[in-house]
Amino acid sequence: MTFASYEEFWPYYVAMHSRAATRWVHLTGTLTGLALTVYGVARGRPRLLAALPLIGYGTAWPAHFLIEGNNPATFGNPGWSLRGDAQMIRMMLAGRDAELGEIARKWLAENR
Repeated sequence: MTFASYEEFWPYYVAMHSRAATRWVHLTGTLTGLALTVYGVARGRPRLLAALPLIGYGTAWPAHFLIEGNNPATFGNPGWSLRGDAQMIRMMLAGRDAELGEIARKWLAENR
């Protein structure tokens, strides 16, 4: 799909993460990757800087295939997907996971 703006892309992105399990796998992978990256920087271990993309994508992509049954939005919209990941994770950490579920349900109802 093509989108004219991030604001148009955002509900689609959330819909591609319609199941809470997918969102939580993303959160876990991203936070684990970030923790290892920070540890690598703090300890002067540059090899650990690869942890964020490897663990982040290495957990997220299988979740799309196995839980959602779809392709990651990253394949078609890498920049906006990264921004969407950050926004989704911020909302989850703020206790707004149910709101994400509602955004996904609405987009799917209107676009399937």
